[in-house]
Amino acid sequence: MVTLPDKEPTLRVVPFPHDTNQTGDIFGGWIMAQVDIAGGVIAARHARGRVATVAVNSFTFKQPVFVGDLVTFYATVTRVGKTSMTVDVEVFAQRNPKDQVTVRVTEASLTYVAVGADRRPREIAQP
Repeated sequence: MVTLPDKEPTLRVVPFPHDTNQTGDIFGGWIMAQVDIAGGVIAARHARGRVATVAVNSFTFKQPVFVGDLVTFYATVTRVGKTSMTVDVEVFAQRNPKDQVTVRVTEASLTYVAVGADRRPREIAQP
């Protein structure tokens, strides 16, 4: 039995039929976009400003996502450099409201760079 992590989620979304691929599952690109949004939220919060995605280090789809699933994203900063940081994102789907089941559907690691108003890299203020 999988349970959601005991921390505040970064993002929660319910996919709709227009988010499906040709076989009726939620399109992987939709999940990738949501992962980037969740990672960007945490990265911008940590950098205290604008960030840009510079790399997708890893992305693993473990289970399909279905229309109507409640998809929850948990993002964590795992490494901070001078101008960039790595953010890991875990994704869970809760389905079957009558007899709820939770599954881990995706894991990803992305790199973001802090950028200034000129969209050039800037140093990340250390706490």
